[in-house]
Amino acid sequence: MPNQQKKIIFCTAGVLSFTCALGVVTALGTPRWIKATFLCKTGALLVNASGQELDKFMGEIQYGLFHGEGVRQCGLGARPFRFSFFPDLLKAIPVSIHVNVILFSTILIVLTMVGTAFFMYNAFGKPFETLHGPLGLYLLSFISGSCGCLVMVLFASEVKIHHLSEKIANYKEGTYAYKTQSEKYTTSFWVVFVCFFVHFLNGLLIRLAGFHFPFAKSKDTEATNVAADLMY
Repeated sequence: MPNQQKKIIFCTAGVLSFTCALGVVTALGTPRWIKATFLCKTGALLVNASGQELDKFMGEIQYGLFHGEGVRQCGLGARPFRFSFFPDLLKAIPVSIHVNVILFSTILIVLTMVGTAFFMYNAFGKPFETLHGPLGLYLLSFISGSCGCLVMVLFASEVKIHHLSEKIANYKEGTYAYKTQSEKYTTSFWVVFVCFFVHFLNGLLIRLAGFHFPFAKSKDTEATNVAADLMY
């Protein structure tokens, strides 16, 4: 492939990586990872509410990795509230999982920025067969994509398996009990998904630039060596 086309491909991958890094940085600090609704079971059972009457007992919540806000309702009007995970909810949430989500998100940002630099170096510099070259690009794309996948899996397990929204809704609510009714992932979560997809796409762009996947390359080299040994 002509050098000009390789430059275009690597520049495209670099721009995608940089955009991805900025997106994850923004997502990390915004309370738009998930939005949930929850029912005040205590109040609804007390008055035997049904149908449209349940709307008076429905609250909602929206949060990210560091803070969030919501509204509680138990038939006596809306009660807005705000919260922070650190230090407010440390005793109510699975701390190890939550910290790992933040940790892998940070690693994802760092590796994506390093990947951006490597792509630009391969586009305009003189890459050589080390971690600065195609092997390093494949490696960074794979590790970054894996981090993005881990972030999504860990956060989803925290929400669905450990019932994070329900724990937040019931935090310091001794009188009323709340039950989650619906949950949906919002902007910031899907930004991480797009970033995961971008790293997969970058791997294809590296291949499009004419560089074989590392394992495929090693197999070809091994086959050549075997053929050479047979000739001798």
